[in-house]
Amino acid sequence: MTDGTTWLAAPQSIAFGGYHVVLARGLSPVELADRLAATVLYEAEHIAVAVGEHTGGSLLELLDDTCGDLSDSIGLRLGCAGDWTYAVAYGGWPGELGPLAPVSRDGAHVCLLEYEEENGKPVPPQFEYFHDGRLLSAFNLYLDASWGYQGVDGDPATAVRLQALLTAAGLPDLDRDQREVHRTALGIIEEFFGLSLPKDPIVSGTLPAVLLEPAQSRAR
Repeated sequence: MTDGTTWLAAPQSIAFGGYHVVLARGLSPVELADRLAATVLYEAEHIAVAVGEHTGGSLLELLDDTCGDLSDSIGLRLGCAGDWTYAVAYGGWPGELGPLAPVSRDGAHVCLLEYEEENGKPVPPQFEYFHDGRLLSAFNLYLDASWGYQGVDGDPATAVRLQALLTAAGLPDLDRDQREVHRTALGIIEEFFGLSLPKDPIVSGTLPAVLLEPAQSRAR
């Protein structure tokens, strides 16, 4: 039994600061972690280093103890839900994990659900879906024109069908509560792409974890 994704719309649903979740079909947890490590935008090449099983809280403590500054370190907790593999990011992920198109190479399906909840700008939740290096759909979940929303981007056939579902749900609606818009948009994405994400293991359980570390530091 797996959950959907609408629970992500709750305040601090995973951790303070928001959420960064990558779901993939066609990749194992290890393969997904390795491909995400290769996207880190720091100057040095990064690799995924296994650190055992962790709760979200214990992984944050490990990042703090190991690196001294959560904003300079990234950890992932990994798992599977149905035919989806998922990676949940902790630490300094905002702005430091790069484009997902390369992660979806060789026929993989990869999607991003991201929300910088404590960003002072503020930044709306984001969604992106890639397959085999190609963008199928992307939009901000508030559907807020002030953030450049001009409809769903991506492959025309996919984007048009997804846009039709959002429109049928009455979105965009700038008078509706943003959290409700967030939840409604997540529900549409979830149903359209068949996404699932288990809440209890992520929020209160333990999962295999990795740190994304500079490859050269591990070679010494």
